[in-house]
Amino acid sequence: MRIVFLGAPGSGKGTQSQRLIERHGIPQISTGDLLRAHVKDGTELGRRAKAVMDSGQLVDDATILGMVRERLAAPDAARGFILDGFPRTIPQAEGLAKMLADIGRPLDRVIEFRVDPKLLVQRISGRRSCQDCGRVFNVHTAPVPVPPPCGGQCTTPRLVQRPDDNEATVAKRLSVYEEQTAPLVGFYAATGLLRKVEAEGDLAAVTARVEAALAP
Repeated sequence: MRIVFLGAPGSGKGTQSQRLIERHGIPQISTGDLLRAHVKDGTELGRRAKAVMDSGQLVDDATILGMVRERLAAPDAARGFILDGFPRTIPQAEGLAKMLADIGRPLDRVIEFRVDPKLLVQRISGRRSCQDCGRVFNVHTAPVPVPPPCGGQCTTPRLVQRPDDNEATVAKRLSVYEEQTAPLVGFYAATGLLRKVEAEGDLAAVTARVEAALAP
């Protein structure tokens, strides 16, 4: 099961990735996490990426693809993987397809998570994280339970909103997604790999739709 998840910020890709990890035992691969790990470990790819980032430039696709290729060689990815947040552009998608073809592990499915933009803004702008336990809540969909889960410390004064989760920044992030990443929908539709999933409503219902979309 080799999958790419496409969807705007707040569309539920991360939540559904965790559910597939639990059900199918395949890893979620985030290029952001890979990049940070390589830089921290001082690998050859990490040093190359750090030099680029230190110069204020974006890390080139070849370096990112090299990290992905190395990650796919790990034993836990033998049965499959979920790529979340990559590819972001058509050139990256083309590079990924070539790399996967080279190693004989082409994609099985690409899932697009579809959510009304107004709901996306509400989902993201409603996020709050506890300064004590780190748990994330949502003032609209997942309020702090009573009693709170971390010894009574998750009270409203200690819940904070990330700076990039305010409505104005969220709207800008969604605009960037539409401009840069949404064209991938057409790219993957042309390959026959794309399936669209309505990602609003009950989590279990969304999971069922994802599983149905992954079926052969």
